Formats: sequence, C-alpha cells, structure tokens
Amino acid sequence: MREKPTVLAREIVANSRLFRVEELQLRFSNGVERTYERLVGKGSGYGAVMIVALADEQHALLVEEYCGGTDDYQLSLPKGLIEPGEDVLLAANRELKEEAGFGAQRLELLAELSLSPGYMSQKIQVVLARDLYPESLPGDEPEPMRVDRVSLHELSALVQHPQFSEGRALAALYLVRDLLQQRGELAR
Repeated sequence: MREKPTVLAREIVANSRLFRVEELQLRFSNGVERTYERLVGKGSGYGAVMIVALADEQHALLVEEYCGGTDDYQLSLPKGLIEPGEDVLLAANRELKEEAGFGAQRLELLAELSLSPGYMSQKIQVVLARDLYPESLPGDEPEPMRVDRVSLHELSALVQHPQFSEGRALAALYLVRDLLQQRGELAR
C-alpha cells in the first residue's frame, strides 16, 4: 500500500450554507508538492443513505425531484441525510417514508459509495429495502415527489432516460440486481 502524502497545510477557502471548500497543501513520498481542493460537508458528518426499495421481486422505486445541480427534474433513488444519533437503517426507512410514501419491513445495508473521491469527502450508504407497506412522513422536500418504478432487468435502458443521470443511483441498482441474481432471488 502506498504511503499517503503529508499534509503541509489545510485551510477553508470558501463557505456556503451547505459546503466548505478546503485547500490542502500536500507533499507526496517522491517530494512533489501539490495544492488540492476538496468539497467537505458543513454538517457533523453523520452521512447519508440511498435506498433501493423493491416494489416487488424485480422492480425498484424511483422518485422524481427537482435537482439544482442539473436545473431539471431528475429520477433517482430515495436518499437523504442521517440525523444525529440515528442508525443507518432507521434513517433509510425514514427517508423512504418521507420521499416515496413507503416503509420497509426488511432493510439491509449493502455498501458505501462516494460520488467523486478526488474532490468530495461525502459518502453514502446503500440500503436494500423490501416488504414495503404504505406509510408517509413529512419531509423537507418543497413539493411532493412523483414515484415511479424501474425493472432491474432494464437498467441499461434507464441510462438512456432523459431524466436519469445519477451515477451512484445506477451503481446501487446494478449492485442490487447482481446481488439478487447471485442469491437466486431475482424473478425473471
């Protein structure tokens, strides 16, 4: 395993309501020095969850929400921040209720993903939710989210959908599809 670079200095160079930009002065083991910038969360670092909620043996739920980054409505998986002191699986069930109007009888933590590790420190926990039941909780969304479904057998077609572009959501869907196939649980 390579030796991590030495941090010579670190400084917050920009702040917004949600994020901080941190500048890192680094020296690598070969003596080369570089300045890196990364986006770090302003919160307490409790993390976030993304939920692959199975409506049945082969369909996952998607939600449609306005995304400021793309300035458009996008389809993605339900997701959100983990509250202070909240368990990952409880957070996943809460976010599922807030965004999709369903709770889950069975929840399973599958993986931790990052969005852009070269520039961002944030990570998200991927949770598989099954045995859904209708239950809604008020959330922080400014408008109700439309709920849609996607077949786990048609993920390559989902990439072509003009409202679907989130890479980590696609990775989570493929992860679940492959896991269920390995376990012999994915219906044809």
